[in-house]
Amino acid sequence: MIGDQRFTASAALSLKQYAWQFQRTSCPVEAEQLLLTSPPPLGIILMEPAYTRPSLELERLVCLVPYTLWVALLSTDSLQEYQIRAFVARHCHACLLLPLDPEKANHVLESTLTISEVLSAHFGDCNSPAVPGHRAQMIGRSHAIQKLLKDIEKIALVDAPVLITGESGTGKELTARLIHENSPRHGGPFNAVNCGALPSGLIQSELFGHEKGAFTGAGKCKVGIIESTSGGTLFLDEIGDLPLELQVNLLRFLEDHRIQRLGSLREIAVDVRILTATHVDLEHAIQSGDFREDLYHRINVLQARMPPLRERPEDIEALASHYFQKFRAESPCRVRGFSHDSLVTMRQHHWPGNVRELVNRIRRAMVMCEERLITPDDLGLERRKDLVRTRPSLEDIRNCAEREAIAAALARNRNHALHAAQDLGISRATLYRLIDKHCVPRPLDSRA
Repeated sequence: MIGDQRFTASAALSLKQYAWQFQRTSCPVEAEQLLLTSPPPLGIILMEPAYTRPSLELERLVCLVPYTLWVALLSTDSLQEYQIRAFVARHCHACLLLPLDPEKANHVLESTLTISEVLSAHFGDCNSPAVPGHRAQMIGRSHAIQKLLKDIEKIALVDAPVLITGESGTGKELTARLIHENSPRHGGPFNAVNCGALPSGLIQSELFGHEKGAFTGAGKCKVGIIESTSGGTLFLDEIGDLPLELQVNLLRFLEDHRIQRLGSLREIAVDVRILTATHVDLEHAIQSGDFREDLYHRINVLQARMPPLRERPEDIEALASHYFQKFRAESPCRVRGFSHDSLVTMRQHHWPGNVRELVNRIRRAMVMCEERLITPDDLGLERRKDLVRTRPSLEDIRNCAEREAIAAALARNRNHALHAAQDLGISRATLYRLIDKHCVPRPLDSRA
């Protein structure tokens, strides 16, 4: 219970016969410690103006724990105040009116506790566990994701270059982190570089470092990203955007694991595992002269493919639940999840931006949603109209069978109508009628 100690003590005493156990506090700091140490399934907030008024601090407190449902304790007169009414509407699952009726209060608390347990169990089940003992998390139970996780387990144990392929937004960096965290190098650094985001004139200096005075503005020696990753894993995202002249330097490093800082004549041995990723077809880039074939074979020793979201629709609900919980602190507490229509619509959507698009839509919907459940409109998605399925009718099946039988009979009888009709057990006139009906080319003896 959060509120004046004397008032909450009286409320707790009136419920003593129902064996409820309460922790009471009127101090926000103490309340925060209690919530973070052992999050309760439900909480009670005294919302009487004389004791507790809505504030940003109180709003932050009730958003700290995602599965705690809040019950407001207040009088009928207090509900006339706009700020209290708005707070209750945004953050509270139920109300207990003063003076407290112990029997009714017990029923409300029991019902709220049940809902809290259901929410906790549901969202807990929807979240697929991460690879044991590691921070990175691959959400999903689809066959494609399970296969990828098995591949990652094998790839992680071999200290060889890996090429991670997949469309933009599928989570290629997440795959790289999982490989690193499951590898013998997990105690070393993991650095990620987007080759397409670095200015072309600075890529060499960023990757390989430079000596003091190597170029205008180089006032001191700088250790490059490759050198600073020694003992760990370097992830080069969008490797297809690396300029050709730097592809040569990277190829040389992959061959002997030695680098040379810009402006230096000394080579430095560096122990780094290279993981690369791309959303473009590197083989096509090789043909067009934009990517070196020898570098391609160097980085493509092992390969992991991130499936697009449209190939794993069974994972969408688990992903949505995971990110819903992640962003709950940014949204009003009244938002409890997704409507059935929104889940159906998410499964139907093509997701050109993949998981990144899903995350962005969910985050925006959680902020803008004004109801308890997120709708397709909140997600900015239109539910596709049920497509008319082109299932063949009985007449279509019969016509197809007749057409195939006639064509086969004519072929067996060397396009002779009379013999084909006898073969089918029908008259020649009937055969001609069926030939015209199904637009089958007339046989040679059709005028005979």
